[in-house]
Amino acid sequence: MQFDTISMIGLGYIGLPTAAVFASRKKKVIGVDVNQHAVDTINNGDIHIVEPELDMVVHAAVTEGYLRATITPEPADAFMVAVPTPFHTDENGQNHKADLSYIEAAAKSIAPVLKTGNLVVLESTSPIGATEQMAAWLAEARPDLTFPQTHGEASDIRIAHCPERVLPGHVIRELVENDRVIGGMTPKCAEVACSLYKIVVEGECVATTARTAEMAKLTENSFRDVNIAFANELSTICHELDINVWELIALANRHPRVNILTPGAGVGGHCIAVDPWFIVDACPEQAKIVRAAREVNDAKPQWVLGRVKEALEAYHQQNPKARRSDLTVACLGVAFKPDIDDLRESPALGIAKQVAELGAQVQIVEPNIHQLPKSLQHNNVTLASLEQALEEADVVCVLVKHKPFIESAEQIKTKANVVDAVGLLG
Repeated sequence: MQFDTISMIGLGYIGLPTAAVFASRKKKVIGVDVNQHAVDTINNGDIHIVEPELDMVVHAAVTEGYLRATITPEPADAFMVAVPTPFHTDENGQNHKADLSYIEAAAKSIAPVLKTGNLVVLESTSPIGATEQMAAWLAEARPDLTFPQTHGEASDIRIAHCPERVLPGHVIRELVENDRVIGGMTPKCAEVACSLYKIVVEGECVATTARTAEMAKLTENSFRDVNIAFANELSTICHELDINVWELIALANRHPRVNILTPGAGVGGHCIAVDPWFIVDACPEQAKIVRAAREVNDAKPQWVLGRVKEALEAYHQQNPKARRSDLTVACLGVAFKPDIDDLRESPALGIAKQVAELGAQVQIVEPNIHQLPKSLQHNNVTLASLEQALEEADVVCVLVKHKPFIESAEQIKTKANVVDAVGLLG
């Protein structure tokens, strides 16, 4: 099948790089997003997110006329949907349920421009059955067309799921080099989708069913979540036992079959912090380890906050006349992982917000953003440089292992009250 025009629905951290990579292969790509600022920025040849190499690829694609952004879907040969799939909880923060409203909105937006022979691929990480639900929404909106759930291989429209599996900070390379799991609602759907991805993917395109592809992505992220939870739990145990967890892990990892991950302030991002809950929601009685890992990692930010409170109390004991409002706490990093600007589900961001509620002055040091997010726009919170923070802060809390912080580790060590949640200081 020929894919002369490709439409990317959603131009965020996955959609824009994917659109740009396809455009770099001299394919006409129409990017669609509800964010007018993002659309205008891209059409100017610029980017609205931080991702290495992306700026050059987007600029070249726009300049050469292969990439264009709009807020309204247009006809294309293939539609790729990369929109958020967050979750809802009850009033007690329990019973995590996937929110498919963004997928539904995307499906209804492209339905009017679908034509016989089109391929629609859901890239959003989704709970089991989301691809089938998307197909149902499309069929409801376009009763004049046939879909795989009713007409199988003879359908007018092909539907597939291909979850992204890239590492922020390395997205452009991994979009090309990584293997892709491509699940079709029928074998023909998978075959057609594989032919689309082979335009850019140098890794292997492995065909399976849509439900298996959905579960594969959830499984990958749950596996990582479980392993991170082990490391995070070790850090809390070692704190109680007065053991340096970083030294302990380095020693344990000398075993040829042991590879313990690095503890942190929690787990963030739109994938690992979210996806395991989709498995728990689908099979709550069976997903015991998956649930336990999520609970351990979700609890880690509160544990870090406890260490910050201890540091503040220690300062007050040493300086009994000091008022809490006179103290300054520097939070180093609020992104969900090193060297990116992505704040989604960031444990560091949540910790910084709660630190601000403790009454001290808070300096946020985040080299990858230019202004504070709304959740941190309080009178006692400012965006500061690392130099200013290290000069003025009474307590320093290292929440993300950004490169500038690594380079200044020796200077950070000189501070009297440091809470190191990521092992920056060893």
